[in-house]
Amino acid sequence: MKPLDDYIKEQLNGHLDKIEQTLDADVVSIISPILYGLDVSVRDAIESIEKKKNTLAVIHDTSGGVLEVVERIVGCIRHFYKEVIFIIPDRAMSAGTILALSGDRILMDYFSCLGPIDPQFEKDGKLVPALSYLNQFERLNAKAENGTLTSAEYALLSKLDLGELYQFEQARELSCELLVKWLTNYKFKNWTKTRTKQTPVTDRMKKERADEIAKALNDNERWHSHGRGIDKKTLMDEIKLEIEDYTEIDGLGKTVREYIELLKDYMQRGKLGYFVHSRGCYY
Repeated sequence: MKPLDDYIKEQLNGHLDKIEQTLDADVVSIISPILYGLDVSVRDAIESIEKKKNTLAVIHDTSGGVLEVVERIVGCIRHFYKEVIFIIPDRAMSAGTILALSGDRILMDYFSCLGPIDPQFEKDGKLVPALSYLNQFERLNAKAENGTLTSAEYALLSKLDLGELYQFEQARELSCELLVKWLTNYKFKNWTKTRTKQTPVTDRMKKERADEIAKALNDNERWHSHGRGIDKKTLMDEIKLEIEDYTEIDGLGKTVREYIELLKDYMQRGKLGYFVHSRGCYY
C-alpha cells in the first residue's frame, strides 16, 4: 500500500499547490471533529510551512466539537497570519461554524453549510448539545412555577445536574463572546460604511451587528435541530453574512472538489477519523 499512499499524497499536494497559487495563500486542511489534540496537529501543520505568506486558507470540514479547542486553533492561526480565509466545501457545524466565522473571508458554494452554534459537551462518551439541556430545564422550570408540572416531568427535572447546567450556560455565553470578538476584529475589519446609506461604521455598530449574528445562530428554537445545515443563501439573505462563492474564482471550485473527493476517499480506505494536511505534512 505504500506506493499507492505516496501516489495519493503526491496528488493531494498537487491540488493543494493549485489552491495556494490561486489564492496566493498557504493552505491547511482540517477534516476532523474538533476534539482535544486537534489543536496540536493544526499547530504542527502550520509550523511545518516554510516561508509563510501573509494569508492562510483553511479548507474546513467538521461535524463540530469542543469550543475551547477552537479558541486554541484560532490563537495559533492568528499568531502566524494576518489574513485568514475559510473554504467550506461541505459543512462546518457547531464549533466549526464559530471557527469559520473567525476568518476574514468565508468561501462556500450552494451545497456548503454552517450550523447553529450551541456548544457541545462530552457526556457518557458522546457529544451532546448544551442548549438542549438548558431549554428543557427552562421549560420544565416554567411549568413548575405555574403549577402544571406532571409527575413524569418532575422526575426529569430532578435528574438534571445543576452544576452541568451552569457549565452549559457559561459555554453558551462563551460561544457568543468569542463570535462577537472575532467577527468584530476580523470579518468586519474592513467594514467602514453601511451599504445603503454609506454611513460611517463605528466599533459599536460592528459589535452590535456581530451580537445579532451570534444570537441568530445560537437560537435553536429558530433552527429546531443542532445538526441542521444552514446554506449559503440562508446565511446571506437571513443572517446578512458576507460570503463568497469559491466556484466563481479562477477554477477554484473544480480543484477543491477534486481535492476533497480524493482526500475523503483516502481517509475512508485508510479508516482515518481525521486528517490535517499542509504542504508536505500529514497528521
